[in-house]
Amino acid sequence: MFSASWKDTPEGREPPRHIAIIMDGNGRWAKKRFLPRVAGHKRGLDAVREIVKACKELGVGYLTLFAFSTENWRRPQEEVSFLMELFLRALDNEVERLHGNNIRLKVLGSRERFSAELCERIDRAEQKTAGNDGLVLSIAADYGGRWDIVQAANQLLRQGATEITEEALSRQLTMSWAPEPDLFIRTGGEQRISNFLLWQLAYSELYFTDLLWPDFDRAALEQAISSYWQRERRFGRTSEQLPEHLRRDRP
Repeated sequence: MFSASWKDTPEGREPPRHIAIIMDGNGRWAKKRFLPRVAGHKRGLDAVREIVKACKELGVGYLTLFAFSTENWRRPQEEVSFLMELFLRALDNEVERLHGNNIRLKVLGSRERFSAELCERIDRAEQKTAGNDGLVLSIAADYGGRWDIVQAANQLLRQGATEITEEALSRQLTMSWAPEPDLFIRTGGEQRISNFLLWQLAYSELYFTDLLWPDFDRAALEQAISSYWQRERRFGRTSEQLPEHLRRDRP
């Protein structure tokens, strides 16, 4: 288990260890082109491929994508059904590519409302890539940050805990095996976290862009990382306590 991000001091202009992204704007991308919303989701999958490849090449260790939230079940049934089918097809079509590129796939969230077929495909994909030690790609599906915290607390209660501490709760979160995100990106122009990794994003650098997800490419990712490099990550310290090369007013 990794320690909390606020306990560490960044080393310098290295790529973020962990990038988390809310991929917003697929439906609006399609609407602007007088296409059905599902066309935006299809194009969004192309953007996922490009960003996964870019993160691998840039040396990012962990990439977490918010694909489907607990609130997304409220969308029209036709769209939800399409997204589930797209998820199935992506698992079938992309896992070999991921495996061939030494990428490990993990799926976060509750699976209670997924079909047995989808759960089986997820298990198979995770098992196939489990031995890979390159980029870890996590897909958050039927995931919510509040759900994550509640399920962690319930795990502790089932274990007989009489007191809940930050450290104990952190060990029960769905991403206890990964460092907390250094950089959070949201596309689509909205500026909120929307119940995504609420605990883990406490000290992340937040980056918002008006680009719709299907238009978010490697150049846009590099711009977000460039913005991240300009941030002074103090984690409660003063600027003077940081190494000179990490200060925002450095030459």
